[in-house]
Amino acid sequence: MAIIKFPNQMRWGVATASYQIEGAVNEGGRGKSIWDTFSKTPGKVLNGDHGDVACDSYHRYQEDVDIISDLGVDFYRFSISWPRIFPNGTDEVSQAGLDYYHRLVDALLEKGIEPMCTLYHWDLPQALQDKGGWENRETIQAFTAYAALMFKEFKGKINYWITFNEPWCASFLSNYYGKHAPGNTDLQIAVNVAHHMNVAHGKAVMALREIDEEANIGFAPNTEWNEPYSNTPEDIKACELANGFFIDWFFDPVFKGHYPEAIVEIFRKNNAFLHLEDGDMEIISQPIDFLGVNYYTGGVARYQENAGLFETERVDTGRQKTDIGWDIYPEGFYNVLTHISNTYGDIPIYITENGSCYNDEPHNGRVVDEKRIDYLKRHLVALNRAIKSGVNIKGYIAWSLLDNFEWAEGYSMRFGLVHVDYRSLKRTKKESFYWYKHMLNNNFFETN
Repeated sequence: MAIIKFPNQMRWGVATASYQIEGAVNEGGRGKSIWDTFSKTPGKVLNGDHGDVACDSYHRYQEDVDIISDLGVDFYRFSISWPRIFPNGTDEVSQAGLDYYHRLVDALLEKGIEPMCTLYHWDLPQALQDKGGWENRETIQAFTAYAALMFKEFKGKINYWITFNEPWCASFLSNYYGKHAPGNTDLQIAVNVAHHMNVAHGKAVMALREIDEEANIGFAPNTEWNEPYSNTPEDIKACELANGFFIDWFFDPVFKGHYPEAIVEIFRKNNAFLHLEDGDMEIISQPIDFLGVNYYTGGVARYQENAGLFETERVDTGRQKTDIGWDIYPEGFYNVLTHISNTYGDIPIYITENGSCYNDEPHNGRVVDEKRIDYLKRHLVALNRAIKSGVNIKGYIAWSLLDNFEWAEGYSMRFGLVHVDYRSLKRTKKESFYWYKHMLNNNFFETN
């Protein structure tokens, strides 16, 4: 049995996102988002589920803050619903929306919990989508104005800001693969959206520097790791490209000031072109204070002709999977973190999402989710290895506080440390909640 101990300065947290938990979609002056539209389009979300009520955290935020306080974390990462602030995307501000987030942040601060706020966790105002959404460069200006208002409104209250959560999902998964809102299936649109989000990220960083010199800002891309099936040049190259699709495409512009040419060339071969305007790359590459890293899964992959954009296919090597069907691959977590450190330097890193889907239900008042505890242990071992290897890890934030609306999977997949009964909205702390609480209170855990 080994003891895995973390540095004393390590900070711990838990995360949620607005559309997944808030509900109250027609209250407080909130406008419609693209997820309101997408989730109510037949065939887009499993079982026709939507976020109208979700976990009802809009009304139950104090109960949720009390649960977070009991957990004992340093950080609570949450996101702001853009249409709750700007119902039409721009211009008119909803004071009721601002008041809601002030109540939430004040409740966190009263309990000694540091708020970490994500500006964009996918709920674009539908009014902006009607004008072209992220494909329209005017949305960059709308986002910058929204971000600047938030920075001014919460100066001195929120000191950690994340511009974009998982821009790969918000661009390619949503606009090329069509799995998420707004559901486009056009590579050119996806490339345009990704670039415009990158520019908007840089503009938001610049806005914060003018408004609040004390606050910290970064972004939170999702990562995966593809390990070559063999040491053949074809398999190695295929995996480099597949990894680059998640990592290099979003990291290179921010940290190196240019896009990865190998990915640009693949898009070009598929008749999708990168359209740059003067000054774009300088804006995107504004220095940031920290990097958020989201990691859930990875696996073994190999070259396969005509298998998608990058001619790469995953090979099932018999790994255990979570209930959503994702391979459990903690070694990939270590590889992602060391790769980022070796490639992009000593940027401070917060793990902004890491967690697992297991659909355990309560029995006699308890939710015994031993597989989630095992997942956490295995990934925290990988995280500890990365720290020991010199990666500048500042904190770890588990996904998710609550079972919630899981996007295209509706309410069928549960990632929470706290079970939510979607009929009664009762919260039940799972065994993983108590394990995580004990671990972070002691800053170590034992492995088998």
